Amino acid sequence: MRLKSIILFVAAGGAACFLGVLAISTILDTAAGAQRLAEPEATPALIVRGEYLAKLGDCAACHSVLGRPAFTGGLRMNTPIGAIYTTNITPDPKYGIGSFSLTDFDRALRFGVSKGHTLYPAMPYPSYSNTKLDDVAALYAYFKHGVTASATPNATNEIPFPLSMRWPLTFWRLLFSPHATPFKPGSLEPLEARGAYFVDGLGHCGECHTARALTMQVKAQTRQDGTAYLSGAVIDNYFAPSLRTSGAGSLANWDTKDIADFLRMGANKYGIVFGSMTDVVTHSTQFMTDEDALATATYLKSIADPQISAFAYNDAEHLALKKGDTSKTGSLLYVDNCAACHRPDGHGYDRVFPALAGNPVVMAPDATSLALIVLGGSLTPKTNKTPAQFAMPAFAWRLDDQEVADVVTFIRDSWGNQGKPITASEVTKLRKAVQPYKQGAP
Repeated sequence: MRLKSIILFVAAGGAACFLGVLAISTILDTAAGAQRLAEPEATPALIVRGEYLAKLGDCAACHSVLGRPAFTGGLRMNTPIGAIYTTNITPDPKYGIGSFSLTDFDRALRFGVSKGHTLYPAMPYPSYSNTKLDDVAALYAYFKHGVTASATPNATNEIPFPLSMRWPLTFWRLLFSPHATPFKPGSLEPLEARGAYFVDGLGHCGECHTARALTMQVKAQTRQDGTAYLSGAVIDNYFAPSLRTSGAGSLANWDTKDIADFLRMGANKYGIVFGSMTDVVTHSTQFMTDEDALATATYLKSIADPQISAFAYNDAEHLALKKGDTSKTGSLLYVDNCAACHRPDGHGYDRVFPALAGNPVVMAPDATSLALIVLGGSLTPKTNKTPAQFAMPAFAWRLDDQEVADVVTFIRDSWGNQGKPITASEVTKLRKAVQPYKQGAP
């Protein structure tokens, strides 16, 4: 009888403790961003400004899915705890944000709290936390008055209980998300400050290009947080390269025009966009004004690390191939499968078939992206400035894992590139990540 009493006492205490923690998380979520914001008049100019900011924030890439009305969500996002589906953000009062006040919208955007619960950080509110209040109001005006309401139900997340409970996210947010504070330029020059506001904020570049800790927050949210900032990271099976100016695999050889061109067109003389960055260019950066593109480029070029070693072209492999010398491992595979488009000298064709010599993706510390492109192929983005699209076919059906490893290693170690080799066993793991429809022979 005494044992039962002890068990009941412990159970009751545990339940009380759990309810207490749950109550605390609810109070914290309710209090987050409690400042009441006055709603400005939704003038045409404010709505147009909000539409532009929504493009800078790349909202459509996640919340607009083929086959569904615009901004009704439905994009499946795989996470370590299960699949999350993006939500309807049209002004529909039932399924969207039609019932949101400006304060509610601000709490969701900058604080990561929606209607009393913390959002999953798949919504990049840690980056959006620096958004200026005037820009929050413009975004709100656009989504409330410039987007067509659609009563499209939200998909149910596929996260098993108890991981589906939201209250632990409250404490994650408090521990790892920066305090929501409108951007301040500090000592930055005006043009750099304009770029930093985009890169660290609505552009949320660090969400992909900065590595994450075991607790899933980015290791450096801003430049002041250390050298992990924008130094490259694996995301969606690809390696998002460094955006710093710090030698091989970075923007060391790119000038501000090269970066601005890449943002606006998805291509420049050094490379062409691939992977999820294609969506970023298609839905977001192609719409940047010339001033914002230049500002972003100027800021990124200011992130220069000491002892920069820029790429220097070496003609040895080109001369060997011209003489018919394919003794170097992987060189014959390159001639048979790659040279027609990327040329024996590795220079490719500007903005059509990217140069492999000096390409930051080729020289990145991680060969994942290059190997996945060889396996699964790639398609250049279609933008207002580059309406023609060019495709690289998938080679997964044609090359085995050792052959892929050999040709990728050859590319990473030719024409002055200094990338590390990749092994067949690494390619075997990557092959599983290639979408099935890309694996069949054309």
